[in-house]
Amino acid sequence: MDPSPTPARATPGNSLTQLIDRFSTMLLREPDDRSELLKLLHGAHERNLVDAEALTIIEGAITVAEMTVRDIMVPRQQIHTVSADQPLPQTIRKAIDSGHSRLPLIGEDDDDVRGILLAKDLLRSIGNPNFRLEDWLRPAMFIPESKPLNVLLREFRISHTHMALVIDEFGSLAGLVTIEDVLEEIVGEIEDEHDQAQLDTDIQLDASGRYRVKAQTPVDRFNDAFDCQFDDQVAHTVGGQIVHYLGRVPRRNESIELNGLLFRVIRADNRRLYSLMVEVLEQPTSHDQAPQEDLHNGDDA
Repeated sequence: MDPSPTPARATPGNSLTQLIDRFSTMLLREPDDRSELLKLLHGAHERNLVDAEALTIIEGAITVAEMTVRDIMVPRQQIHTVSADQPLPQTIRKAIDSGHSRLPLIGEDDDDVRGILLAKDLLRSIGNPNFRLEDWLRPAMFIPESKPLNVLLREFRISHTHMALVIDEFGSLAGLVTIEDVLEEIVGEIEDEHDQAQLDTDIQLDASGRYRVKAQTPVDRFNDAFDCQFDDQVAHTVGGQIVHYLGRVPRRNESIELNGLLFRVIRADNRRLYSLMVEVLEQPTSHDQAPQEDLHNGDDA
């Protein structure tokens, strides 16, 4: 008769091996969701394995994968265009005044986009009486509002295109988005001399009647635009006002009701608030009322 199998004895060596295996599995285990991944990244930052700038970029890249073109596009009302029917000197003047390097050329109306005109190509008209805008148009790239930003960024890179026109479900022009807009969602605001000169773009009205506001908008400009009374002694920017009232940097998609306005965070990281969606409420709350947090749950960070 065969003897019964003898159970393996737990030796100190076996116990140590099992402990090491369990510990290694814990360290090498992949995060199960976005929240766990962000916690892992923040832990790496706290241990000085990832610096603050790298952490911000990684967080931005993760956020972009969850956003669509609708979240960041310049609304139709804010698009600078040139008309095919305009005299050439007027077109040149409009291009100079806009400060943009690329402008959509339209026909009968804003929905009739003929192509994209590069401002530098207008230099070819100097001393050339036979110059025609149509001969120098680039084909326009049309995309739906629902296109994910990470997909759009890949398409920009593959097609060597810097601008796309956004079309709504009815085929009408809804807005415009550039590669710079997408990159700013990853690395933060990319300011140039044109951004400094165009302060009116700090507050943009979208098609839904809400306002997209940069967090760095000065309080006095914000007060004038929304007829409210935020104290610039508390903070000099609207983003600073939100952080002051909450006592922390809010999370993306978090909403705060304050001073008769509903603020929804469009973009923020662990250190800074970048942009907000602002809606005027029908029944303004008192300025002294404590802010109501998490009207809509923000993303866990």
